[in-house]
Amino acid sequence: MPAVSAARLSWSSWPRLFLAKTQRRDTIQQGAFEKHQLTITIYAMMTTALQCYILGWSTACTAAMLILITKWHSFALSKNEYWQFLFARWRLTTFVVSASAMIVIAPWTGDPTWDYFNAFFMSVLAYATAPWATGTLYNSVRGNLKAWHGFVAACAWIFSASWSYDLYFLLKDGAYPIPWFSNLFASSVLYICAGLFWNLDWIEGRGVTFAFLEKNWPYISAEAVFHRIVLHALPFMLLVSFLIVYFFFYDN
Repeated sequence: MPAVSAARLSWSSWPRLFLAKTQRRDTIQQGAFEKHQLTITIYAMMTTALQCYILGWSTACTAAMLILITKWHSFALSKNEYWQFLFARWRLTTFVVSASAMIVIAPWTGDPTWDYFNAFFMSVLAYATAPWATGTLYNSVRGNLKAWHGFVAACAWIFSASWSYDLYFLLKDGAYPIPWFSNLFASSVLYICAGLFWNLDWIEGRGVTFAFLEKNWPYISAEAVFHRIVLHALPFMLLVSFLIVYFFFYDN
């Protein structure tokens, strides 16, 4: 009799056990579904925000390019003096050395988004535009240049330091690079340092100064001045070297 009762009890408990397990499974599935839906919602929000960001900087770059083309002769970039200033022997030499270092270590940093090609074109963009963009932004804020000069310079800065990198991977991989936000700040620091460094100059009667502080900027700089500015250039060189070494060991 006890065995029969136990059997009857077991069989009678099956529906309740089945119902409890079904409810638990439904609860788990519901939770998983809600979590999945939340993930999809967050992803959609991020995708929408990213699309708005891309549209925003694309529009800004297009507007900046139109201003640059239509008012080309009002920009220092159009002056022969700027390019002669930029290609002074010490500036060109330091560019070649720093760009070579960036390009050589690019594949060895452990960062899959840093390769030979983007290290090359970002270095070239920084050298070509950073001295001009830094000086233009300063003079625009000071009221010595129009606000649209500053707008174009700001677009050149962010495009050189970030948006060109983003565009490269968007075209190459069909996806936006994951570290785009951190790269925006890290590369901007390097870009501003480059702009200040290559604007260093020595002027008779004034000593070491930033070239963009002069009223006749851009001008043709004296060639043999590096030995006069080396102590002022050293902090920039050490900072950039530290950042490069830090990124190399941090990523590895």
